[in-house]
Amino acid sequence: MEQLYEFFNKKLKETPLSFHRYKFSEIKWNGRFFGLVGPRGVGKSTMLLQYIKENLTVADTLYVSADHMYFATNSLVDLADRFVKMNGKHIFIDEIHKYAGWSRELKQIYDSYSELQVVISGSSILDIYKGMADLSRRVPIYEMQGLSFREYLMLFHGIEVPAYSLEDILSHKASIPVAHPLPMFQDYLKSGYYPFGKDEELEMELMQVINQTMEVDIPQFLEVNVTAGRKLKQLLMVVAKSVPFKPVMQKLAEVTGISRNNISDYLIYMERAGMITQLRDSTGGIRGIGKVEKLYLDNTNLIYTLTPREAEIGNVRETFFMNQMRVRHDIVSSSISDFQIDDMTFEIGGRKKGQKQIESATHGYIVKDDIETGYANVIPLWMFGLNY
Repeated sequence: MEQLYEFFNKKLKETPLSFHRYKFSEIKWNGRFFGLVGPRGVGKSTMLLQYIKENLTVADTLYVSADHMYFATNSLVDLADRFVKMNGKHIFIDEIHKYAGWSRELKQIYDSYSELQVVISGSSILDIYKGMADLSRRVPIYEMQGLSFREYLMLFHGIEVPAYSLEDILSHKASIPVAHPLPMFQDYLKSGYYPFGKDEELEMELMQVINQTMEVDIPQFLEVNVTAGRKLKQLLMVVAKSVPFKPVMQKLAEVTGISRNNISDYLIYMERAGMITQLRDSTGGIRGIGKVEKLYLDNTNLIYTLTPREAEIGNVRETFFMNQMRVRHDIVSSSISDFQIDDMTFEIGGRKKGQKQIESATHGYIVKDDIETGYANVIPLWMFGLNY
């Protein structure tokens, strides 16, 4: 226990309070039992520690990582029991998926210690949802994405900007206190989606996130060997070099050596792990069962890390729009243009993009890159990064 508290206090001292992620204000922190999931590197651990530092006391709170050496000889149930007997009230367990059999023990803790608040978090979204099946009706799970352009402005440049609704953005009410936003926007596209984007070793750190996700998290979830992890990475690179494109399962199977029957499942696992995004049609939407019309990498930073020499600007623009708008909206493919949100159609392009493709749209918008301000139904691309 002494080691756990030393670890906790060290992490708490290192936790900055100057910036909070968008999810911080959306979580019902008083809940007795809840989970936080999201791709690796988006700031989940920091957010939990910030809440503890600002709202709880060390006397009755404990933050642990499930891969700590303590758990080599102790169980989660043992820890909870001992903690409660020490008058503990709040326990935060990070990287929960790294503890074998965690869901079974959490259920026991849930049933046995009604006075204890338990908060879990993990990067392996697949494992969390699979493991929480028994508790899913009683335990809410919050999902967090990477930085929006708005959050990047605050974290990287100290520029405070409120979040704007889609309605505000489309009616030209969104603005930032910067004369020329495009240079910062270009920097965000290349290195601003992850909070560690300011690090000198960004490329190396992001490759570690990719490798850990593709070689460990997904294979571990599937209970397959290392060879499958290599094939998954190969599939990711095929997607990275081809996006955006409509997936043909047979061709992907031939290129990667993965069974055609497994390709669609693997793509879903990669999507849930924050590596790719699948744009579906309106029969089910991005959260439903719609037919997949296009594949994208999850965010623009992945494009510039995996295929820097092949970063096609049209793909970058569409990836950004998809990535930012999916957090608040159900975004689907459009039969006449690029994207559709409710009854609104969006065509993405550069400053010379015309109105032709949205002529038949009920509510059509041209989203242009390389412009600072909009007019009528023409909206600057960067403004959609202010939505969360």
